[in-house]
Amino acid sequence: MDKKEELYKKPGNKTRNIDCSEITADLEFQAEIVEKGTPGLSFGKKERKVGWNSQPTRAVIFEDCAVPVANRIGDEGQGFLIAMRGLNGGRINVASCSLGAAYASVILTRDHLKVRKQFGEPLASNQYLQFKLADMVARLVASRLMIRHTAVALQEGREDAVALCSMAKLFATDECFAICNQALQMHGGYGYLKDCAVQQYMRDSRVHQILEGSNEVMRILISRSLLQE
Repeated sequence: MDKKEELYKKPGNKTRNIDCSEITADLEFQAEIVEKGTPGLSFGKKERKVGWNSQPTRAVIFEDCAVPVANRIGDEGQGFLIAMRGLNGGRINVASCSLGAAYASVILTRDHLKVRKQFGEPLASNQYLQFKLADMVARLVASRLMIRHTAVALQEGREDAVALCSMAKLFATDECFAICNQALQMHGGYGYLKDCAVQQYMRDSRVHQILEGSNEVMRILISRSLLQE
């Protein structure tokens, strides 16, 4: 920080999702608001992604960008703590997004099995497909219950909230992606067409296993919490 001018200097670059007029940045353990139009602030090209195409992703570039101290969020040195608090809620949010995609995929698959016929019989009469659908619903409900339980723990500020957020994010994003992927498979070749919504749910939910901390990191946090008891 430049004490004389009361400015934070921000070199380097960081990739974030950009869809608003202001950016919350974290550097050197400070949380700051960098307003759009600030000298030294620029954006990279819009990235082409597998999914999440309704939300633009660009590189945020800081080149000797000066930010007034008045733009700091919280006290000096609280940036990391603020970011971590945001991550816990973000993990529930990402898990919930996966849950929505999985629910929609289950409904579409159910309806498809009722309508699509093979050898004169609806696919819904096939016991193998009935079992697959039952597994999908069981995974869906288990994910929903875990997410809701974790949201309550975080709201109440329980000691195990951080570990639960990691568990919910890990379990729900893995299970719900598997549901979306199975839904595509059960739609057959039609599921692979852009006219079929399940392919979008599958593509959009895949990144949830990476966002807000990859699921490999979630496993580290969960095991660390257990081993520290």
